Amino acid sequence: MKFGEAAIALGFASPDDVLHALAQQFNYSYGGAATEKTSPELAVLNQPFSQQAEAFRAIRAQILLRTQPGSVEGAPRIKKALAVVSPNTGDGKTYFCANLAVSLAQLGGRTLIVDADLRGPRLHGVFGVDAKSGLSGLLAGRRGDSVIRAVPGVANLFVLPVGISPPNPLELLQGPAFGLLLHELLTKFDHVVVDTPAAQYGADGVVAAARCGVALIVARKDQARLQALQELVQNLSAVNAQVAGVVMNEF
Repeated sequence: MKFGEAAIALGFASPDDVLHALAQQFNYSYGGAATEKTSPELAVLNQPFSQQAEAFRAIRAQILLRTQPGSVEGAPRIKKALAVVSPNTGDGKTYFCANLAVSLAQLGGRTLIVDADLRGPRLHGVFGVDAKSGLSGLLAGRRGDSVIRAVPGVANLFVLPVGISPPNPLELLQGPAFGLLLHELLTKFDHVVVDTPAAQYGADGVVAAARCGVALIVARKDQARLQALQELVQNLSAVNAQVAGVVMNEF
């Protein structure tokens, strides 16, 4: 019997205690029971050995192989941000972004997740960070204290929330400030993941993907329509955004 299993059987430790000990021993983030109550959507953090967590690790590997500079012979060596887009609201895009960012941070590289959903931001609630100021203020030219927040309990993971939702989201994303900001962020972080509004709300997601350079499409199984996915892929291709793939969400 393994040491941890023996400790649990004898009543000296709980399964959560053993998982915390293993997380420290092998240097990966684990949320545990407390985080599961406050951030139930973070499957990779709360249930690191679950089927969902393994699925995110598999997707992470595919994304890095397809998009990391120099990972494929002949591929461009310019580092790019990853925009996560979806055709409809409710596809699970923010859930996917959050868990993908956690899995990237667990590799040890500095990871930033940017909430560019200026119409319906949710990432600050998922990670439990302050959202009084954020991306909207930066794009509008207001600079003050640092708006990038470290995620409590997750090493190497940072969040740039939206802040105050603006009345002109598309104009802010389409302006030059967003592209310049991404360029600066890519010099400071190993991975930059960008959450965007669903395509049904307008061109925000496509514009953000054009600035990022790489897009990943998330669609909900048994709900997404093929025509909507085809139109989204065509729009991304029209702005020269590399489509890394399409993920069907069953959660």
